[in-house]
Formats: sequence, C-alpha cells, structure tokens
Amino acid sequence: MPVEAIILVHDPAEDRRYRVPGSLLPALSELQINWTIASFAGQDPPSMSTLNDADMLIVLGSHESVYDSKVPWLRNELEFVSEATLSDIPVLGICFGAQLLATALGGEAMPSDVVERGYGSVDSVDEQLVPRGPWMQFHSDTFRLPPGAELTAYNSSALQAFTMGPNLGVQFHPEMNLDSFDAMTERWRAVGVDKKLAADGIDIAALRSEIAEHSPESEKACKRIVRTFCERFVINSISQLT
Repeated sequence: MPVEAIILVHDPAEDRRYRVPGSLLPALSELQINWTIASFAGQDPPSMSTLNDADMLIVLGSHESVYDSKVPWLRNELEFVSEATLSDIPVLGICFGAQLLATALGGEAMPSDVVERGYGSVDSVDEQLVPRGPWMQFHSDTFRLPPGAELTAYNSSALQAFTMGPNLGVQFHPEMNLDSFDAMTERWRAVGVDKKLAADGIDIAALRSEIAEHSPESEKACKRIVRTFCERFVINSISQLT
C-alpha cells in the first residue's frame, strides 16, 4: 500500500500552496510517498475524517503565533494535530508546526528571548535524524518541551528539535528553497508582514541570497530528515518505499 502524507500549509492562496513545502515535495516523491496539501487558513479546511487515510502528517510554518487566541483557524488545527497524535499518526512539525506539535503533546509555545534569522548550525544528539545543518532559521517564537519528550537538537538561542513517540518537531526550516521563500514573502506582502520586517531591519534580499547559496546542501539534508523520519516512524523499513 502506498504511504499517504497530509501537508498542512498556512497560506489560503491556492497558487502558493504547492510552492510553500519547497524541498519536502521532491523528498517525499523520491520515496514514492503520495501527498495532499491542505490548509485550515483557507476556505476548505480538512475534516477529521481526512486523517482516516493518512500515514503521516506534516505541519509547516506560519507568520502567526501558536499562543495567539485571535487566530481564527488555530483551535481547529490544534485539535486536528492532537487527533493525529492520539491516533498514532506520525507528525513532522516545522517551525510554527513544531510549536503547534509541542502544544498538542502537552508542551507550550511562547515568544523567544532571541530572534533567529538566517542560516546556522545546531547541536544534534541524533545527527542521522537531525543533521547539524546549517539550517535556515526564521522565528521569534519558541516552545517548551512536552512532558516525556526527548530533546534532539538545540543551539544557544533556542530548542531546535524534539521527538516524542512517532513525532518530530524542528524549529528550523529544512524545506526552505528559493521557491518556498518567494511564496512566503508573497504572503508577507499580502498581509503586511513585510513592512514590519523591514522596520525591524530584516533584509529580505540578503536572506534570499543566503537561501540561493545554501539550497543545494539543504535539499540533501531535508531528504535525509524525511527519509530517516519515515524509516523510524512511518514504516518498518524504507525499502518498502523504494
């Protein structure tokens, strides 16, 4: 039976949804994993029954905050992710998705004392699952580990990855390539986030140049994370996929 993945994005625009996952899509396709993209931020949020046919769930980033109760779709998405964990569906959470996963498992998301922008390496206790990088960082929030979770990677600024059961949360962006970054910045312009970033001194063009430089190695590392995640948590042996 083919492996089925649901990817949650947080951009309601149909023309950007398929660009946001970036390097994740070729990583999944290389393993012959079928994927479906869905969004609680759009007009057609997935129902709980969508999980019935899912073998894994991937939750991507957002400019919103997990602890912001004013976000209209947040409660429904948190319930969806919680149901996935209760159903033992492996979840890979990225940035906002990691914070949401931590919250669903009993942890907490909160503002970070340190804002991270650009590429940096992490200290990993499991380099097969979470390579050291460098990884693209773009976050001002962080998370507290759920009870019973294992810290998998960290740096001097924030917790960077954790596992709990068949779930993995990473604070950085393994999926980031030029297409996903361009889709993200288009979303920022649509909602005015670009002006706030400019006021904070964020140089979008410089970040894009960094991504262009690091994309080839980041894509390989992204494939490694996806393959190891699937091998450990989604199927018994990756040989079933290839």
